[in-house]
Amino acid sequence: MTHLHNDLDKLTVLGNKAKPSRTLESFPNRHKERNYTVTVRTSEFTCLCPITEQPDFATITIRYIPAASILESKSLKLYLWSFRNEGIFHEHVSNTILDDIVDAVQPRWCKVAARFSKRGGIAITVQAEHGNRS
Repeated sequence: MTHLHNDLDKLTVLGNKAKPSRTLESFPNRHKERNYTVTVRTSEFTCLCPITEQPDFATITIRYIPAASILESKSLKLYLWSFRNEGIFHEHVSNTILDDIVDAVQPRWCKVAARFSKRGGIAITVQAEHGNRS
C-alpha cells in the first residue's frame, strides 16, 4: 500500500533541516479499528542532572497502541533531542515524555520506559503508563 497524499498533510519536520523541537507530529492511522503495538526505542537519550548539570544517559522505549494518529518518528527524534541541555529529574522527564505523547496522538495505551545508565553505582529505570492495554 502506498501512502496517501493526506498522510503527509500535517508533517512539517520530515524532509527538513533537523534541530531540537518540542513539537510532536503525527499522521493518520489507516488501521484504527485494530489494536496493534508500535515500539520505538533509542539508546541515545540525554538530559542533565538538575543539580550537578552532569549528563544523564538513557535508553528510552516507547510502546503504544495507536488510535486515530501515529507518532511521526523524526519529530520524536527531534523532541527527545530537545532534552539534551535541560536539567530534569529522571522521574519527571519520563512522565513529561508520556504526557506529551498522549497529548499529541491520544493513543489507546502508551508506556514510556526510561532506563538510565548507572551514576554513582545506581541505575534508575522509570516506567510511566497511560490507558488500558486491552
